[in-house]
Amino acid sequence: MNAATNRFHLPTKCRWVLLALAIVCSLWLFAAANSHAQESYDLVLANGRVMDPGSGLDAVRNIGIVDGRIAAISEESLEGEQVLDVSGLVVAPGFIDLHAHAHDTITHGFLARDGVTTALEMEGGVMLVGEWYAEHEGTSLINFGAAVSHPGARVEVLEPDPDALEGLGDSDHWSHDVADAEQIEAIVEVIRQGLDEGAIGIGFGVQYTPGATRDEIWRVYQAGAEEGVTGFAHVRFASMTEPGSSVEAMQEMIAIAATGASVHMCHIASTGLGKVPIMLEMFDAARAMGLDISTEVYPYTASSSFIGAAIFDPGWRERLGRDYENIVWAATNEPLTEETFNRYRAEEPNGSIVAHVMDEENVIAALQHPDVMIAADGGSLADGHGHPRSAGRHARVLGVYVREMGVLTLMDAIRKMTLLPAQRMETAVSSMADKGRIQVGADADLTIFDPETVIDNATFAEPALQSTSIPYVLVGGTIVVENSEIVADALPGQPVRREIKQ
Repeated sequence: MNAATNRFHLPTKCRWVLLALAIVCSLWLFAAANSHAQESYDLVLANGRVMDPGSGLDAVRNIGIVDGRIAAISEESLEGEQVLDVSGLVVAPGFIDLHAHAHDTITHGFLARDGVTTALEMEGGVMLVGEWYAEHEGTSLINFGAAVSHPGARVEVLEPDPDALEGLGDSDHWSHDVADAEQIEAIVEVIRQGLDEGAIGIGFGVQYTPGATRDEIWRVYQAGAEEGVTGFAHVRFASMTEPGSSVEAMQEMIAIAATGASVHMCHIASTGLGKVPIMLEMFDAARAMGLDISTEVYPYTASSSFIGAAIFDPGWRERLGRDYENIVWAATNEPLTEETFNRYRAEEPNGSIVAHVMDEENVIAALQHPDVMIAADGGSLADGHGHPRSAGRHARVLGVYVREMGVLTLMDAIRKMTLLPAQRMETAVSSMADKGRIQVGADADLTIFDPETVIDNATFAEPALQSTSIPYVLVGGTIVVENSEIVADALPGQPVRREIKQ
């Protein structure tokens, strides 16, 4: 047989090999395409509109969950021990709130029914970090975590008898005293201890502690930078007047970030007041320089505090550009007068107030900024009183600012409530990279809502009203809200915590 004949017949022989390979590949592809159908999951969410801000996915999909994690996202039907048909509903990553002051059972119930799966106390922080985590371990509906408190460290170092305080309004040593060098070092050591116990950041209430010098604040931020955590700050001033304006307060935060610290400015609309537009410009400029700085906003035009706070020291009306009638006593929804303001401040300094101090246009400007996340700054609703943001912040964003006003797209809103806060926390806590996303391998923290009807019901007169049209919420694959009601005895919440050093 000559060479020409060999060249002619070789492809014919190879065809048998190629045919066999083609059959094997076809069988493998068929098996792969049908593997989802052959596997059973703990829980399947069927036919929902899956919206993942991480990948940009926005399509009808089926989600399979195994051992608390997302195991499959498929166009094909899936089988599971339990199947929830969520046709017509959005399936989003569970909402993450970086600014949640209250972690009691009642308030967590309101948070969950507003779609929150992870609530973190980052601005105020906590003291006795190890004890705080131990108290919530195994008893929480949703995931929880906290920063160590700089105001709390000042209480420990500067108050003659810290244990005697029933509330922060009972004394002003912690807030107004200027610490000397030795006391600053003691404050820093308290912060380091909290970080060693697993705190996931440092919480600053700089406006609440006017005695804290720039030296002190910077030194505490540097302690955080050494540990790779962010400092979450209620900034030094919320004021329209100079000196001491909101712009000056932001300059302090940018200067701290320029030294290599990680900075998060809380509620830019309530501390920025009418200066929000220029503060957003400053924010962009700082980030363009590569500074590690972030911020947040909540979807209301009123803030909340306690009436004895340094915020209401003399001159507050000029600073805020508001008067007594703009301050409401939370327990009665009573607008204050000069007489009642002074009486409550003297007799009930720990009493809660709601301060109507913001303009809607500035709230919207912050909401629309692509890098501003949403966080509530919510307090406890255990007694039925408080600010409606504790019960309705996310439903309000979805119902009012997305659907009714159209100032945000649905995907943008979800991103601000899920992916952005998760990414903010990833450096300090690597497990946060598994939250805020709907991807295979991610935690099955999921919030399911009806985009056509979701709305907040909480008002300033009745703040303890749950949101509407968030029928299902999952924490670690466990259903904690079903048919818009809390599932009895569901306590799957896990700690969000750094490694404990001691």
